[in-house]
Amino acid sequence: MKKFLPIVAILVAFYIGWSQLDHRNDFAGLAGQNDTVFASAFEKGKSGIQAEGNGIVIKILPDDNDGSRHQRFILKLDSGQTLLIAHNIDLAPRISSLRKGDAVSFYGVYEWNSKGGVVHWTHHDPSGRHVAGWLQHNGKTYQ
Repeated sequence: MKKFLPIVAILVAFYIGWSQLDHRNDFAGLAGQNDTVFASAFEKGKSGIQAEGNGIVIKILPDDNDGSRHQRFILKLDSGQTLLIAHNIDLAPRISSLRKGDAVSFYGVYEWNSKGGVVHWTHHDPSGRHVAGWLQHNGKTYQ
């Protein structure tokens, strides 16, 4: 048993180190493929899916100020599906220059709803227990 302790310690250290890395580029080029992920999740009513994608802003909504404050806007994916982005502005900077027609890339958690779905967790986790999400707009990352 004592022989395995160093191996277990190395595996745990590797896992912790890997989970703390910034994995934004691991998903480069998958936006079109991820449209299928969102379409499938929507069709099957699935939630809690960590995914990356991009779309065009079709509507900017008022901030949700009930509890944690969220900047809200609707993206249209290449597939035609729409997603509500709910970006926690108590934990991450607001995209102050956001306009209708702008392209936005995102990485966060998809939750099903009847209108196409919501993506949240587009920010870092101050406690370090959740995968960090992000938004990208005009070459700048917001997390």
